[in-house]
Amino acid sequence: MNNLKILVTGAAGFIGFHTAKQLLERGDTVIGLDNFNDYYDVSLKESRAALLADFDRFEMRRIDLADRDAMESLFAGEGFEKVIHLAAQAGVRYSIENPHSYIDSNIVGTLHILEGCRHHDVQHLTYASSSSVYGANKTMPFSVHHNVDHPLALYGATKKANELMCHTYSNLYKLPTTGLRFFTVYGPFGRPDMALFKFTKNIIAGRPIDVYNYGKHKRDFTYVDDIVEGVIRASDRTAQPNADWDPANPDPGTSSAPYRIYNIGNQQPVELMDYIGAIEECLGMTAEKNLLPLQDGDVPDTWADTEDLAADVGYQPSTPVEVGVKNFVEWYLEFYKDELKQSA
Repeated sequence: MNNLKILVTGAAGFIGFHTAKQLLERGDTVIGLDNFNDYYDVSLKESRAALLADFDRFEMRRIDLADRDAMESLFAGEGFEKVIHLAAQAGVRYSIENPHSYIDSNIVGTLHILEGCRHHDVQHLTYASSSSVYGANKTMPFSVHHNVDHPLALYGATKKANELMCHTYSNLYKLPTTGLRFFTVYGPFGRPDMALFKFTKNIIAGRPIDVYNYGKHKRDFTYVDDIVEGVIRASDRTAQPNADWDPANPDPGTSSAPYRIYNIGNQQPVELMDYIGAIEECLGMTAEKNLLPLQDGDVPDTWADTEDLAADVGYQPSTPVEVGVKNFVEWYLEFYKDELKQSA
């Protein structure tokens, strides 16, 4: 299934870049959307966008999701067959410092996506949710069939709100929507605000790394190539109503409307200290660790039950943490080689 015209929001972002690239490589036409905000180093976003620009069937639109007029014009002028909505204001901790940006991007922006899909006959909307929606839940592994009404930070609340918004559009307008709850994605071209990037940068510079919850975190670290494969497989499989859905005993992961929620993770939680150990091994350096308590809004552990995604689209992550971390470190050393030479 290719030669589709697909809108990928957040295309200059980490997961959006990799997703757009994979779609282009298989023959789809991709319109990328990104506002290139300065939440982190814009030059990294520009570098991703430049690589996508090498493809003939790619165009980047520098639009803010919250700009209603620009979004309406985009949908009216393009005739998208599918939308993969990955743009969002990311970061749990930043949502405590700057809550308004999360409402603008994640709530208002997603409404504009839904309205565009509704009015312009988009066949299927696939969108990014987050493991953060599990919040105070303790039952492991996290399942899409669990209730998720206790987010611990505004970021998680906006992602839960996106799922609810999508359900209403699936119900009212029969717009097929599929939400993917990402679990700690990492890999080359990753975000500078995420642990792998910060740890690698500080270890190389001889600076201590901040290790929260005294290193007792477990995370379902998932390599970006595995994530992208799952995203595209989910997009290719248009959400269908669950014929067995029971309103007297409602299943949170499905619906009588064309709506699905999936976890997308590695299904193998890794101790944070083991993750740090993999970075140290790749760099041949030992980190000085600044052990700190659990931060507000953080979830101590994550572990994805991905059985539904495996059953429905054949999702099967295959990248061990040691391999994924090695790939990231090799990319980092190459991408920042000039800066590293100057600081040596």
